[in-house]
Amino acid sequence: MESLEIAQRTAQREWTVDGIPVLTAELNLPQPVGEGRGFRRLCRYYEQFGRSYLRYCERFLFPQAAEAYRDALSASAPLPACTASLTHRITWNGDGVLSLFTDSCESCGTRPLRVRRGDTWDLNTFLPVSLADCFPPRCNYRKRVQDHAAGCIETQLAAQTSVYREDWRRALRRGFNRENFYLSSEGLCIFYQMFVLAPPMEGIPVFCLPYGEDGPFSHPRRG
Repeated sequence: MESLEIAQRTAQREWTVDGIPVLTAELNLPQPVGEGRGFRRLCRYYEQFGRSYLRYCERFLFPQAAEAYRDALSASAPLPACTASLTHRITWNGDGVLSLFTDSCESCGTRPLRVRRGDTWDLNTFLPVSLADCFPPRCNYRKRVQDHAAGCIETQLAAQTSVYREDWRRALRRGFNRENFYLSSEGLCIFYQMFVLAPPMEGIPVFCLPYGEDGPFSHPRRG
């Protein structure tokens, strides 16, 4: 299978205290369109992802929002607007591969916190593609990725277009997560979560390695 038809799965929830909304959550996740075991597996995966996120909102974010609401009432302060969202962006859908990332974002009167997750799927097996699959066998892909990211950071610092931690080289190694990647038309994109490499105003740093014969591949290895 070369590509997937993707619909949108959306949902909205609201939690209240004394009849007053204190937390709202919105979901927008992919919903593959088709028949067969692989389609059902992928649909269940994102259905479960959405349910898990709403449980997280109810068990962890709602108590925080309720406490912030009561504190604001006690202090006669403006009521905080607490929100949570889980959205997605498809970055590659073709050549037998589906790749995307999801962003969960939460805010309760403070700077929003965003957490990203990357998913890449082999459409022939409907199984996940790993970062190692995108490079030749026995390739030290971790070093390849980190060297490229270091070069990008040095260029940005020299041009004064971004701000990074003083110990960014150490953080680049320690904060590396082989799950944090997706494929795009620009290449294989590696990302680091907020706070790992840079202050929160920089968001989520992303470094894209162009495709090449020595990797990364736009057609990941299979088997």
